[in-house]
Amino acid sequence: MNEHRITRDDFLIRDDVIFFNHGAFGACPKPVFERYQAWQLELERQPAEFFLRRGSQLMAEARAHIAAYFNVPSDEIVFVTNATTGLSRAVRSLTLQPGDEILTTDHEYGAVNRLLDFVAGRTGARVVRSKVRLPYRDDECFVEELFADAAANTRALVISHITSPTSLIFPVGRVCRRARAKGIMTIIDGAHAPGQLPVDLSAIGADMYSGNFHKWLCAPKGSGFLHVRPEHHAAVDPLVISHGVYDGSGFIERNEWHGTRDIAAFLTAPAAIDFQREHNWRAIRAECHRLALQAQTRICQKHEQTPFSENQFAQMVTVPLPVCDVDRLRSRLYDDYRIEAPVGKFDDQSNIRISLQAYNSAAEIDLLIDALDELLG
Repeated sequence: MNEHRITRDDFLIRDDVIFFNHGAFGACPKPVFERYQAWQLELERQPAEFFLRRGSQLMAEARAHIAAYFNVPSDEIVFVTNATTGLSRAVRSLTLQPGDEILTTDHEYGAVNRLLDFVAGRTGARVVRSKVRLPYRDDECFVEELFADAAANTRALVISHITSPTSLIFPVGRVCRRARAKGIMTIIDGAHAPGQLPVDLSAIGADMYSGNFHKWLCAPKGSGFLHVRPEHHAAVDPLVISHGVYDGSGFIERNEWHGTRDIAAFLTAPAAIDFQREHNWRAIRAECHRLALQAQTRICQKHEQTPFSENQFAQMVTVPLPVCDVDRLRSRLYDDYRIEAPVGKFDDQSNIRISLQAYNSAAEIDLLIDALDELLG
């Protein structure tokens, strides 16, 4: 285990910005970014050799590395540029008829909501958004209330592993087991999970699961994955028809070759996994969770808001705020204090989403608390 303590100096984040928005786009450690650039340089030095003679083998080796990380066979997982792309493939592969239902929650990511509405509009299916009551009570209540909204014509269930607007960790393993017993296909949005939580895809048991490497795993931008159980491989629409689509082609061929594109980010994902393993990322995650809990506790006490339980979030926490002009608050935080953090509304509740990563510190939490005190009064 590397004894080097990870700090802000190990990342490329600008010194004049307090960055509490890792959950949106991630941030890459310097050694991982250097490996990414090395792959890009190698590609440019002899593109034909890189793509035609080495590309398939390099991708297979990287895929095997990430499959082992997620505890699934390497022929069940493909690279995608981001979770949105993977979820588009998954949801658009569903065979739906008028009157069928897709069950989801009211805590899903905006792009996924648009995807579900788009597919429902094309197929005549209906999207049912189960309301998750806040404050979140417990996982058992969540599962019971979610499946209370399932019906005989519910064909698929699409939910987040960690939600984007509220940062809640949903019990996706329990949900997938319940859905399988009912014959409902499960598609999990794992955009925020890898790197924040241990993700064992075999244990979770989803029919399809898509996530990002470039968020909490700290890989380069444009790297993600889609995992699909073997019984669904033939149904998955690659969206882009290229040389990998031919009679007899398999899941990997159809979904991996999309014409000329920069595959350096995919090839660097194993380096991001190794970087976190070598630097005791479990301890870093625990420290970031401690800082997130501290931030939530102090803000909620100061502004008389109800916090989430510490077991309901990891390194990213959505903290309720008093009623305020969220657009103005977000702008003032950045323009006046150089604090980058999403501020918005969910279910008419003003809130700030705080992402804590290895480059953040308790001193930055203090600066955030002071800024909110001055701006909110």
